[in-house]
Parts: sequence; structure tokens; C-alpha cells
Amino acid sequence: MIERNIATRLRRALKDTPVVFLHGARQTGKSTLVQAIAKGISKASYLTLDDAATLAAATGDPMGFIRGFDGPLVLDEVQKAPALFPAIKREVDRKKKPGRFLLTGSANVLLVPKVSESLAGRIEILPLWPLSQGEIEGVRETFIDTLFANNNPRPPEKPLASSKLMERVLRGGYPEICTTRSVSRRDDWFRAYITTILQRDIRDLSNIEGLTELPRLLTLLATRVGSSLNFADIARDLSIPQTTLKRYFALLEMTFIVQALPAWSTNIGKRLVKSPKLCLNDAGLLAHLLGLSKDRLVSDAKQGGPLMENFVVAELHKQASWSKTRPELFHFRTQEGREVDIVLEDRSGRIVGIEVKAGATLSPNDLKGLRALAQIAGKRFHRGIVLYTGQDAIPFGSSIHALPLGAIWANTLPKAGASPAKKG
Repeated sequence: MIERNIATRLRRALKDTPVVFLHGARQTGKSTLVQAIAKGISKASYLTLDDAATLAAATGDPMGFIRGFDGPLVLDEVQKAPALFPAIKREVDRKKKPGRFLLTGSANVLLVPKVSESLAGRIEILPLWPLSQGEIEGVRETFIDTLFANNNPRPPEKPLASSKLMERVLRGGYPEICTTRSVSRRDDWFRAYITTILQRDIRDLSNIEGLTELPRLLTLLATRVGSSLNFADIARDLSIPQTTLKRYFALLEMTFIVQALPAWSTNIGKRLVKSPKLCLNDAGLLAHLLGLSKDRLVSDAKQGGPLMENFVVAELHKQASWSKTRPELFHFRTQEGREVDIVLEDRSGRIVGIEVKAGATLSPNDLKGLRALAQIAGKRFHRGIVLYTGQDAIPFGSSIHALPLGAIWANTLPKAGASPAKKG
């Protein structure tokens, strides 16, 4: 088993919170992680609602099902039985004890009607993303925390060659791909994975038959990654009503396949009305949908721009889930077209801007977005970073630096007892 960096935070939550919910896309390792944790909990029971008999018992008599277990209960894929959440609430109110329930789900319960209200004040919700680059190598990345510290992040000791970097990006982070699947079998796995999500999980959530536009929608969204999310344009391209499109997009978002990166502004109110930017949860999945290969990316760096940006966004989301800083992620764009791919904002309002470049050389134009962000953010601007595929760390003044992209997982803390996966 690959040690997951969020495991420490998960165990800590179980010590003082009655209900802990670990959610994320299918096949990210939720079941493996909670089963490993359950083995260390006295008298804990593990059940999965993917089992038809268990699901029937849970939906037939939710309160009786919950009351049938005296010790800690670990429930996998709990979104399949929404009626369990009020029953869990009543049981927690009757006997409030830390670590009583450890739940997992492949749907965002905050977006499931009536579920979040049932658990308000009683639950801690943690995300589990596909494997980070550090988890694959058996280390705990500290890139985000280093960005907000006073010292500069260190570059990798041996920056990766462009071809090796592209291999990582194309691989993504799904455990099945990272640990057991060959490159030749990668597309087969992703094809089956997408079919499962679109034809089973989303239909279970929506109770809608005939979601025939979803495969085309997902492929079209892949071509729009890195761009502003414009429902009017997408609906026109698919020839479907915006209301239908938004409902389909919400289902893809609920199952953690797509996500919208909000716009950053000094005015919090304006963030709500500015267009978010579209991302997918995994660069390997995006590459599959776009039909990208290593040879194509190495020969044409422009093809890799949105893919590389999506890769970095996903890696930073993963690190944010276990970092001490816990920043929020945004993007930045001015009316004049100055852009910053990723903006990190910590709880004190400090700002770090990150530009991602697929090329190995930089020009002054690559810094215009960061300098515009620095001017607007003022004293809140902490630093700017340009991540690129070159080999050298380059300062551009006191607050803006260029780093090889591998710096994301070069700033680490070792984990005792970790078992690194095979590198590649």
C-alpha cells in the first residue's frame, strides 16, 4: 500500500469528530485507505454499499441498520444510501463520540440535497485526490507551505528531461495507472473508467435515463481546459439547452471529474460573478480524452500547455489538502487580458501567483501576468513563481522566480515507513 499524505489528517479528525467523510473520484484509493485505518481501530466494522445486500439493509431500515453496530462503523460509498445521513445524525445526537463513523463516497455530499444539512456541525469532510507525485515516490511534499514561508522553494537536484516530465503528466495519479498498468493498457483503463462513471455512478445519482450527451460533453470540456467556463458557448456547440448543460456539468462536478477554478479578485463579491476556469481532476484522464501521446507533446510543446497547467492545478489541490497553510486556489485575469494560471490565497489574505509554461525558455512576456497581480494585490502579494520545463532556477527580482516544474515535488519531508511505488 502506498502511504497517503492525508492519512495523518484523517486519523487526527477521528480523534475529535463524530463523523469523518473521505470523498473523491472513484478509484482514487478511498477504500484501501479506510480499510487500513479501520484495522487500527478497536472493534471497528467495515461495510461497503457497493454490496447489494448491504445496500438493501441500509436503505430498507436506515436507523435499524445504524443501531446494529456498537463500535466504530466504516461505510464505503455511502452516497448510495442518502437516507443513512439523517439516521447517522440522530445516532450522533444520541451518543456523541469521536470517531463513531468513517464514511467514504464518490460523490460530493455537500452538493447532494438535504445531506449537508443533516450533518452540519457533526462532520469533517476530507478530499482524496489521485496520487500526488510525492506519494508515488514515498515522500510528503511541502511545496505550498514553502511558498508561503520566507525562504524560496528549492529547485530539484536533478531536473527531469522533458520526455520524463511528459511521462509523469500523461500518467496522472490514479493508483491503478501508476502501479500496475503499462502505457499500452492506459487507454483501455481510462476508457472503462469513463464508461463506469457516466453509465453507472451518474445515473445512480441523477435517476435520469438517456444521458446520451455526457460522453460528448466530457470530451468537449477536455478541449476547453484552461479556458473560462462559458456555458452559452458549450451549449451552442452541443446543441442542447443551457439548463440541461448545467445539470450535466453539476453531475460531473459532483463525481469529481471536472472542477471550476474560481476567479480571484481583491473584491470578494466580484469573485462570485467572474467566470471560473475549467479543469479536470487528473492530467492522465485529460490526456486520454484529448488523445495526446508523449511523442506528440515532445515535438509540439504548445499542445502541452493546457495539459501541463491542469497537471499543476491538480498537484496543488492535492498538496493543499494536507498542507499546514490550506490555501484556496483561484485563477486571475484582468480586463486587458493579463493572466495568472493559479493564485493561492492563505487565510491571512497573502497571495502567491503561479504561472505554468510548457516551454523550456522564458521571455519578459511570461512575467506580465504576475506583475499585474502583484500591482493589484499590493502588500498582500507574497511571491510569484513561474514553473517551466527548463533546467535552471532564475530570479526575476526579489519576489518573482522561475523554477523547473519538478520543484513541486522536490520540496518534501520524508515519511517513515513509506513504500515508494515504481518510479517512471
